[in-house]
Amino acid sequence: MIGAVLAAMLAGGLLLVADGWRRARRPSLADRVLPYVRDVHPTPGVTTGHLVGEVFGPAWRRVTGAIGESLGSNAAIARRLRNCGLDDDVEAFRLRQATWGALGLAAAVAMSIVAWSVSHPPVVALLMWCIAGLVGGCLACDQWLSARVRSHEAQLRAEFPTVADLLALSVAAGESPLASIERVTRVSHGALSHELGRVLAQVRSGETVVAALDEFASRTGVTSIARFAEAMAVAIERGTPLIDVLHAQAADVRETARRELMETGGRREIAMMVPVVFLILPITIAFAFFPGMVGLHLTSGG
Repeated sequence: MIGAVLAAMLAGGLLLVADGWRRARRPSLADRVLPYVRDVHPTPGVTTGHLVGEVFGPAWRRVTGAIGESLGSNAAIARRLRNCGLDDDVEAFRLRQATWGALGLAAAVAMSIVAWSVSHPPVVALLMWCIAGLVGGCLACDQWLSARVRSHEAQLRAEFPTVADLLALSVAAGESPLASIERVTRVSHGALSHELGRVLAQVRSGETVVAALDEFASRTGVTSIARFAEAMAVAIERGTPLIDVLHAQAADVRETARRELMETGGRREIAMMVPVVFLILPITIAFAFFPGMVGLHLTSGG
């Protein structure tokens, strides 16, 4: 097993050397143009991570592309990255996913070496275990992204009523919608404030307020916030009263949260019966009947 691992490492090193030699003989267009535009587009300083990315990047990207296409579409990954507010692109996520898979494979190989040195299990079982470690690492990264999306959406729902009320108060005080958004992003901190800051940055870069709000509505995964952004864009475009729209949206979200809380409480009520029936009730019955059983035993013994 150790010899197989060493042979795989040697083969991987030879393949990397051959790939680097091939790329050095036929450089890409970006490699040829970059030295002449370095003053226009400066490159970051060479760090350890940047150097590793330059050495192993092309081969690693091909591996991640193959793994990614087998585990999910790039469109779904891009949509989830956009929903959770991450600035990474699909390629960066695929690199992270492949790294997690490599860590899972390394852990599986280490456990396989230990198992081989102890009990000599079948080689097929060890290979299946290594494949399971690789796939498990990739799936764990995908689940991490899904959990990140759910957490981000929960934060958006929790912050939305307060932010909507702040926007309504600012607009009622006489400020414009753009100035209200700027004030809210300056005095508050959170996921929704960060998203509104992105809207503000898009407006400052040249887009209209309506277009920035429409893009915000398209990239968020929360239905209430998307409806709020669309209603705010329509109110700004058509000149309808914005204060009533904001207060109505905040009240709607609070009512939805209250209804979801009551539904969750109703579902948890059934789950709370499990420890009562299988833990507390048997202990109560034991405490109630044990003295009587002891008394009967003493009476029968006398």
